[in-house]
Amino acid sequence: MQKPPQAPPLFNGTATSIVADARALIENMRKVQDQLVQAVRPDHATFANVIQPLANAENALHAQSHILGFYTDVSPDPKLRDASAEAQRLFNDFAIESVMREELFLLVDAALGKQEDLEVESKQLLIKQHKEYLRNGLKLAAGPTRARFAEIQKRLSMLCLEFRKNQSKEAGGFWATPQQLDGISNEIISDLEKGTGENEGKLRLTFEFHHLIPAQMFAKDGETRKRCTLGYENKCNENIPIFKEVMLLRDEAARLLGYPNHASFRIEEKMAKTPETVNTFLEDLRLRLASGGQKELQNLIQLKRADFESRNEPFDGRFFLWDLPFYKQIMLEQQFSIDQQKIAEYFPLQTSIDGMLEIFQHLFGLAFVEIDGDKRNDLAESGNGGELVWHEDVQLFAVWDDAKEGGGFLGYLYLDLFPRDGKYGTPANFNLQPGFCRADGTRHYPSTALVCSFTKPTAETPSLLRHDELVTLFHELGHGIHDLVSKTLYARFHGTMTVIDFGEAPSQMLENWCWTPSTLKSLSRHYSSLSPRYLETWKAKSNGGEPVPPVQIPDEVINKLIRTRHVNGALFQLRVLQFSIFDMMVHEPTSPEALERMNMSVEYNKLRKDLMKIDGPEVLGEGYEWGHGEGNFGHVMGDYDAGYYGYLYSQVFADDIFHTVFQADPMNAQEGRRYRYGILEKGGSQDEMKTVMDFLGRQPSPDAFYRELDLVEPPA
Repeated sequence: MQKPPQAPPLFNGTATSIVADARALIENMRKVQDQLVQAVRPDHATFANVIQPLANAENALHAQSHILGFYTDVSPDPKLRDASAEAQRLFNDFAIESVMREELFLLVDAALGKQEDLEVESKQLLIKQHKEYLRNGLKLAAGPTRARFAEIQKRLSMLCLEFRKNQSKEAGGFWATPQQLDGISNEIISDLEKGTGENEGKLRLTFEFHHLIPAQMFAKDGETRKRCTLGYENKCNENIPIFKEVMLLRDEAARLLGYPNHASFRIEEKMAKTPETVNTFLEDLRLRLASGGQKELQNLIQLKRADFESRNEPFDGRFFLWDLPFYKQIMLEQQFSIDQQKIAEYFPLQTSIDGMLEIFQHLFGLAFVEIDGDKRNDLAESGNGGELVWHEDVQLFAVWDDAKEGGGFLGYLYLDLFPRDGKYGTPANFNLQPGFCRADGTRHYPSTALVCSFTKPTAETPSLLRHDELVTLFHELGHGIHDLVSKTLYARFHGTMTVIDFGEAPSQMLENWCWTPSTLKSLSRHYSSLSPRYLETWKAKSNGGEPVPPVQIPDEVINKLIRTRHVNGALFQLRVLQFSIFDMMVHEPTSPEALERMNMSVEYNKLRKDLMKIDGPEVLGEGYEWGHGEGNFGHVMGDYDAGYYGYLYSQVFADDIFHTVFQADPMNAQEGRRYRYGILEKGGSQDEMKTVMDFLGRQPSPDAFYRELDLVEPPA
């Protein structure tokens, strides 16, 4: 293995060192700021003597701060998680302090006024830094109003961290008998905690995705599925008052700055620019999806009716939230001959990862070298290879350009793929170290981590991916590749650090490969072919009544699977629409008083019912306050506040790019390189619309998006 020019970061933090390191980083940054204020007068301020030193210091800060805040999402040690959350709070408070330093703003304002001839990314940096000061209180006159704004920002920082912390420590679930879990695969069942004492003979089903989703899809007992659904919707109820307070404080802060609401404040900096653009887009989509959603629901109701009649049970015509995943699965089995659990046998996790990395190697000119065993000891500055990862399950890769692309080093990729206590439960990509250009002109290389919770392998069976999990893995890995191949001057624009309503597009575009026959074939390998032990496991499951499966997934199964891509697609998109509209609703109230009066749990549940027409416990006499899904809506506590619509908005760009450039030949390496350098490498270093237009050679169009979903024009 060629030795990378930059050693991997170490994950040897302690509860004491994490907080101490955060304080030291902040103090170093504050020292740079103080020196600038003392050394440079506004009339002498330029990009070179003000903005560049600030950018260099910010780059150095982010090279370490992301990791200090990462422990809270992945460390098995609660003390490290708490220390990491404290480090995040310190960084957030310092960020607020920095953008409210008027003497710094005067220097940045003066530098902007010089109107120097700067290259694109540096000009982007100067403009965005200037706006940051104005958008964080410095347009307010010094005094009580500005002080109140600063107070709000610090309170918001603390509340959002508390919200996420509650999500991470949540460990809800319930005990169930094997009969109540009938239908769920043996792989999932074997992963469940076995009861003792009063729970002897029972198994504990948690609300973590790797348990929850299979239970909702396959558990035959409707009461079990109901308990899963209601448990998940209420698993973070301690976040309900936090959510409400955050919405009220954001609204107050936006109004202090002169905006009518928080949505106007946030969307101003995104591709959509105004809430009106977002609301028009969402309403248009709502109208287009309405009839399709109703048709899909009626088909599912008929399936439920037939199921009840086959068991001679009375059917009352109701179709509940906890019925949707189950009867969608029944539909796939009965009408499309799709058995998701059989398909999963063709996608062992590790072989799927290997296949995905080969695709990225081919398309983008990359090379992945796994660093394990003694290689870790050789690379670790401490000589202790265990310090290169935060948990023994984590895989580490050095990523390079291939020979044709010059053979240069790109960065480090981490895969943390299995569940454990205290770990962030939703599949996600985390940038651990951004890439940037150092002050001496050398490059600081990025590190990026995939954090997922797939079922852990056993001696008898590897971790097997359902097709939806395969798509998720490819999506999140796409974010990681975006991080690795990006090449920006400044950390703040690196990789996925684009505006939110474009940021999902690159990974959404890559999802199409998981619906391409040749790709599915290349990724597949039946687990029984991996080892004699696995073959014996498979034979035991099949009771010897089936022939040994082919090594790769059969073409007829692939074709059936692809036909199901948009089965119940309108209902799925209506669910995304619910999150998007709710996000806008709570961030765009008519008045502070209206927001104060709003029962957010009721609005959350009513909106889902209005859009999807699927029953919840409200039809059983429990009212609309039966669940509190907003308590688990972590996206809007991060960067997706007044931004969840971005998942739909960015899909427009993703579909346009795929259908225009890759649909004819998804493995076209020439176009893959053009996409790498034209889209991914740019990060957020220039206006994202310019990036898309330069790549497509025209304005982006929603036609492919609507065509893909088979959506008609909305009714007049």
